[in-house]
Amino acid sequence: MRAEASHVEKLKKLIEETSRRHNTWQVFQDFVAMSAIAIRNAVDTRDRDAYEEQYLAIVKRYDREELEIFPRMLAELTLALEDDMSDVLGRVFSELELGNRWKGQFFTPDCVCRLMAAMSYGEGLRAAVAEKGFVSVGEPAVGGGAMIIAFAHEMKRQGINHQQCLHVTATDIDLRAVHMAYLQLSLLHIPAVVIHGDTIRLTEHSRWHTPACIFGGFFQKANR
Repeated sequence: MRAEASHVEKLKKLIEETSRRHNTWQVFQDFVAMSAIAIRNAVDTRDRDAYEEQYLAIVKRYDREELEIFPRMLAELTLALEDDMSDVLGRVFSELELGNRWKGQFFTPDCVCRLMAAMSYGEGLRAAVAEKGFVSVGEPAVGGGAMIIAFAHEMKRQGINHQQCLHVTATDIDLRAVHMAYLQLSLLHIPAVVIHGDTIRLTEHSRWHTPACIFGGFFQKANR
C-alpha cells in the first residue's frame, strides 16, 4: 500500500498544480502574500484598505479554478505546522529550488536552528521567564522565521508555553520573507511583530503584528 503524502508534499503539489500557467516562483510568492494579508486584515485595522488593494491586485492574476487552490495551500501549511513545528515554507522554498530566482536566498535547515536554540537558550530560559512572565527575542534577519520557530520549539520541549511566554521582534529587508515569517508565526500563534525594514540602516516600511501579539496583550509592549 502506498503511503499517504505528507502535508508538505501536498502543499508543494498544489503550488506546482497552480504553476501550469504561471511560474512556480510567482505562485509561491503570491500564496504567502495573500495569506499574510488575509490574516493581517482580519486582526489589524490599520491601512486595511491599502492592503486589500494589494490582495485584489494579486487575485486578478488567476482564474477562478486557480484561486480555489490557494485556500487548500493554506490548509496544508497549517496541518504541516501542526505536525511539526518547523520552517515549513523555508523547506518548500528550498525543495522547489526557488533560491536562484529569489535573490539567491537560502534558508537555514531546521536541525541547525534547533541545535542553535538549545545551545544558546537552553539553560537560563526558565529563569528568564520567571523574572517577568515572558522572554523577548529579537531577530534582525528573520527570513522565513526558522530561528524563531526553533526557539519556540525549544520552549515547548522544556514545557514552557511559547504562546504566552514569548514575544518576538523580527525584521527583514525582503517583504517576501516578511510575509513568510508573519504567516508561519501567526499560524503557530507566536506573539510577534514582524518588521519590513533594514536592520543596519534602521529604516522601516511596515509592521505586521501577529494575532497572538494583538490578542495576547503584547501589542503595547511591541510598540514601546
